[in-house]
Amino acid sequence: MNYDKVQALLSEQAEIKAKIRLIPFDGSIEVKTISGERYLYARKREGGKNTSTYIDLYSDERYELLLRQSQELRTLKKELRRIEKGLAAEGYSESELSPRVLLNIDFARANVKTLIYDQAVLEGIATTFPQTEAIIENGVVNGVRAQDVQKILNLKHAWEFITDKDVLQNEPDFYILSHIARMVNEGFYTNGGTVRSVPVRIGGTSYVPPLPVEIDVKERLSEIVRSSADAIDKAIELCLYCMKTQIFIDGNKRSSVIFANHLLIRDGAGLLAVPEAGVDKFKALLVDYYEGHGEGAIKEFLKSDCWRQF
Repeated sequence: MNYDKVQALLSEQAEIKAKIRLIPFDGSIEVKTISGERYLYARKREGGKNTSTYIDLYSDERYELLLRQSQELRTLKKELRRIEKGLAAEGYSESELSPRVLLNIDFARANVKTLIYDQAVLEGIATTFPQTEAIIENGVVNGVRAQDVQKILNLKHAWEFITDKDVLQNEPDFYILSHIARMVNEGFYTNGGTVRSVPVRIGGTSYVPPLPVEIDVKERLSEIVRSSADAIDKAIELCLYCMKTQIFIDGNKRSSVIFANHLLIRDGAGLLAVPEAGVDKFKALLVDYYEGHGEGAIKEFLKSDCWRQF
């Protein structure tokens, strides 16, 4: 088996499945006229029967958008079949996740609203927990800026991505991190998952992160993931390295935390999240860490106050 090729195919498979999940409706788009009004439906054949799911009132713009999404979905599914054939040709077959990992997936999904809310607080997104919950469930809420709604939905999609069983077959690597960053930055930056090529400044600190080099980032991530340290220590190391390096143009704290959780869930080792009550302390410790001191203090804080076990 060519393990490098299998790893590349699995990463590509995970990315395509994440894109598919972002398309809200599966099926052919049809227009129905009822009592003089036109409505949009998605038609799909399931279990030998044709099903029709209501989408929305008809408009030319909405109809064109849905047609494009339907075409994109067909293309993605075609690509997925190609990848599955490639994996089969390499002799790859999916292994069953351990009961511990499956339990960790359930643990993450049961707590995802709190996890997203805590991340929103860390990012300074001004939503209450009920508002955050409403956005996660329905995608809309009154009295919240559109940018904040988008950020919360992006977090939701990124958490869905790392708790996908196929994604958890992949070792945490640059490609997983890059895709998380792309999802976190969706709607804000066109190349949100690309290593930044412009300088950035971090508020509240004199530390100026140098421009990252992709090959160096890949090597460092691999060193951390393949070290002999405990899962929680590796997750914390990944999280802090990605934050300090500022690999992407934006969304580095969000991406770093979610990437660290991919490793923890894959190892059945719990979750990592800065709780609302610990945000101020964490930010102060992070500034010290950026400026070259206090590494032990922030690692101890993350391990003692932010690691959620089950």
